[in-house]
Amino acid sequence: MHSRLHLLLLAAAGLCAAAVRAETVALTGSFGNKALLVINGSPRTVPVGGVVDGVRLVSLAAGQAVVEMGGRRQTLALGASPVSLGDAGGGAEGGRRIVLTAGSGGHFTTPGQINGRAVHFMVDTGATAVSMTTGDAERIGLRYQQGQRINLHTANGTIPAYAVTLDSVRIGDVEVRNVQGVVAAREMPYVLLGNSFLSRFQMKRENDQLTLERRY
Repeated sequence: MHSRLHLLLLAAAGLCAAAVRAETVALTGSFGNKALLVINGSPRTVPVGGVVDGVRLVSLAAGQAVVEMGGRRQTLALGASPVSLGDAGGGAEGGRRIVLTAGSGGHFTTPGQINGRAVHFMVDTGATAVSMTTGDAERIGLRYQQGQRINLHTANGTIPAYAVTLDSVRIGDVEVRNVQGVVAAREMPYVLLGNSFLSRFQMKRENDQLTLERRY
């Protein structure tokens, strides 16, 4: 009898744990080796290596946090829109679907990776290619000087730049290979997620939500 009751209690505990698995996570601050995460709308303090509501904080550095849930890892940028995790149907699904939520300024921003290194993207349908500064390129170890030298036309005039091919551009578990990129010596707070990436997707916007569905 006691053994059966014990098993029932364990099963109930498992159901409760499943019920509190995170659907959305955002990074809003950090202190020391602890991150202030907003999980399903509730602020939670999580130390590196700690687990809260099924979300494990893998690492924390330079305004970015890597979290993991159910074997899926996501890179969170400080102040960026919440990222969807798990089976809730957001973020990235099966490597083919990305869902982004507009920030306070109406822009769609998201953490991601270029060639396996963390960056912070902003969707820009007016940009021909994925565009970054020389500082961003150097930080992620991109040998942009080996690319083709070009002239980039901007609102402030023409500036020298480099056309490069990025081995991979990744958001969540959606990865696109061999993406055209541009590197220039200018100041930008984000890496611009331009049409060399966006053209691979069917884009649909509803209110403050942007869905990218993989074409090929």
